[in-house]
Amino acid sequence: MLAVEKVHTLHIARPQADQFRLAALHRYHILDTPACEDFSFLTELATKVCEVPYAFISLVDADRVWIKSCSGMQMGELPRGESYCSLAVLGDAATEIPDLSADPRTAHMTLTVGEPHMRMYSSVALTSSDGHAIGTLCVMDTKPGRLSDDQRATLAKLARQVMALIELRSNERNLEAAVRELELLATTDELTGLHNRRSLLHRLKFEVARSRRFRAPLSALMIDIDHFKKINDEYGHVVGDHVLANVGRLLRENVRVIDMPSRYGGEELCVILPNTPVEGACKLAETLRAKIEAQLHAAGARQFRITASIGVGSFNHMEIDDAEGLLKQADDALYRAKRAGRNRVECGSD
Repeated sequence: MLAVEKVHTLHIARPQADQFRLAALHRYHILDTPACEDFSFLTELATKVCEVPYAFISLVDADRVWIKSCSGMQMGELPRGESYCSLAVLGDAATEIPDLSADPRTAHMTLTVGEPHMRMYSSVALTSSDGHAIGTLCVMDTKPGRLSDDQRATLAKLARQVMALIELRSNERNLEAAVRELELLATTDELTGLHNRRSLLHRLKFEVARSRRFRAPLSALMIDIDHFKKINDEYGHVVGDHVLANVGRLLRENVRVIDMPSRYGGEELCVILPNTPVEGACKLAETLRAKIEAQLHAAGARQFRITASIGVGSFNHMEIDDAEGLLKQADDALYRAKRAGRNRVECGSD
């Protein structure tokens, strides 16, 4: 039986610093991601270069070793205590073991005593940009042995490619998240959390085109908080902002996912209602009006209620067949509601 050899050791974080290593790993958001051909190509190349049947890209998490890619066998993850890679990553001088069955640290492990009875293990650490070993690119064989110097040098180059690919995927995800955040900022009213006017008008064009094509019903609500100037004058603009935010939250909680509640301007709000005829829109408008009237608002120790007037417009494919006409009909109905005494709903045209 071959003597245990400890070669090519890594100067990496000890277990007491594992929290920092784990933080580095988790920043990449790579754990439990789907299989990827780019990573598979690198493990397949590693088997060919090293002339062994097995290669793995392994990432060492808190309690498990998750396999991003493997060649030669199918494996998703292992307990950390059953993985050769955890020894290498946690600084136990185990980056190459010529005979796993002869090493007391690995002789009992599942892949050693069970199929496929691994014997040779060689790995190169995957090192994060801040110097933490988050995993390994490793190769294995069922026969004892070790890699040549050229093979280890090439394996190290492949490991750098694996890490570059991990960095690239992480940067792509971060960029996508930043773009989504910018899109959200560009389409959302910061105070109410509703869509802003620009987003509303953009979506309305789409809904009008869809309604025309499929002859589908389409309605809109124009909502105005009654005597909003008096609220600002009596309680202050901060309280007025809280009122708008509360009403915005109420709208979000009481419309469907396909509906689009928006801040149209000032204290005026708008809700686009796809696939909704005028009868359904008027019913929803009355429900919202009643909920707004019942909602309590606070100004210090004082509490007060507000009311709202709502106008309903509906796409009828005859008199009203464009976005401007729909909003005008809803706005005209809103004006009638305010003229009739406020805190009421008016539907459609005169």
